[in-house]
Amino acid sequence: MATPASMLQRNEPVTLLVTRRIAPGRYADFLLWIRRGEQLAGTFHGYLGSGVLSPPPGNPDYQIVFRFDSEASLVRWADSNERLRWLEDGAGLVFESRASQASGLEGWFGNAAPPRWKQAILTWLVFFPVSLLFTGILGDQLNTLPLFWRVFTTTILLTPIMVCIFIPLASRLMRGWLQPRRPAAGAHKAF
Repeated sequence: MATPASMLQRNEPVTLLVTRRIAPGRYADFLLWIRRGEQLAGTFHGYLGSGVLSPPPGNPDYQIVFRFDSEASLVRWADSNERLRWLEDGAGLVFESRASQASGLEGWFGNAAPPRWKQAILTWLVFFPVSLLFTGILGDQLNTLPLFWRVFTTTILLTPIMVCIFIPLASRLMRGWLQPRRPAAGAHKAF
């Protein structure tokens, strides 16, 4: 079973999307097993969250998303004995598995990143109202600072809020518009 250990190391958040085809009649067992896997991942340093996307009716493929703060954190989890034992426990539940990895902006959009122009529009649609609200609330206090410190303070406070809360939320809400018609190439061998 391949792991992301051979992939280029990055120090930015990394999203791993795993597609698992479930054995017929084993959906309830699979969901219990995947919840245990999410709990296990949560015990590892750098874990940012995970989720399970149920397939449409008639499709046995579940999408499981794991997010870590860096490639190194993902590799520590992926190569751990605990995770390998968890995968062995679920061997009878899954009969096909594929994985792909994304970092930076790609990670907000799942397996198939939308066209760059859609990413730019979504980013602006999020940044504009949040920046406007922030400026409305703290504008008077910020105006007392020199330009450099105003911009520095604004970006240092808003960037984590945007990256961790608003852009992921907006990308989920606008998923139907964002996703291209065909999936992006470059899926890695499943692990």
